[in-house]
Amino acid sequence: MSWSKRLVPYWLLGPGIVWLVLFFVVPMYFMGEIALRSGTPIEGFTFTWEWSNFPDALSGNTEQIFRSLYYAGVATILALAIGYPLAYAIVFRGGRFRLLLLFAVIAPFFTTYLIRTIAWKTILSDSSPVVDVLEVFSLAPGDGRVLATSGAVIAGLTYNFLPFMILPLYASLERLDGRLIEAAKDLYSNSFTAFRKVTLPLTAPGIVAGVLLTFIPAFGDYLNAQLLGGPQQQMVGNVIQLLFLNQRDYPEAAALSFLMMALIMIIVFVYIRFAGIGAFMGDEDPEEKT
Repeated sequence: MSWSKRLVPYWLLGPGIVWLVLFFVVPMYFMGEIALRSGTPIEGFTFTWEWSNFPDALSGNTEQIFRSLYYAGVATILALAIGYPLAYAIVFRGGRFRLLLLFAVIAPFFTTYLIRTIAWKTILSDSSPVVDVLEVFSLAPGDGRVLATSGAVIAGLTYNFLPFMILPLYASLERLDGRLIEAAKDLYSNSFTAFRKVTLPLTAPGIVAGVLLTFIPAFGDYLNAQLLGGPQQQMVGNVIQLLFLNQRDYPEAAALSFLMMALIMIIVFVYIRFAGIGAFMGDEDPEEKT
């Protein structure tokens, strides 16, 4: 094989590598550099290898970090519970309306994220018919106020990031060979068993992609907690926002941001370690896992 053909894969990887370097590695470097500075907003910040900024960033913010993990985790589970049946229905029951239904999924992206969240603030307001329905079914808090609660923040997160769950699931289900399902039904004579042993394992890469695409931005979100929640629902994104914009403590804000990025990377790498990279690529046979 000639050298030019051997270099083809590297040339194809080139744009992705450049993108990662410019928009991930370089920003992470500067964020780490700012995190190691010391000083004041008036006098300025200088690079002094101030490692104490990292424990200081975590001190007093552990509650917001765990709350962010909880909110993002619940929103991801809800998005999966809603998104999988919806994607399944679009692929296998959508028929000639499949593209129209898929467009309905991505239609919210034509409206800005801020407007969509403000709309949820109106939907969950005290005088909203939605709140009246929740009160009828005893699903609203005792005081009848839904806003400024954990449920409101989780609802906003689930709604805003639901398309990120549905689209990978749709792509995974669309690639599924329907003949495999028919063969499974012939062998097992049970639709649920065929789904559990064929459909679900073969669409696992879509589930993994959807979970990551939903959990990661939901974990770092601050807008839903700010507009739909209150002081008791603050997430780690709100803390970083306050450090950057209000307190102007740039080193501590950068340190907290760096630690949160590292936490997300650890979560991804742990999955790769135990599930294998094949689960992301869709080329792993579920029966071969031990």
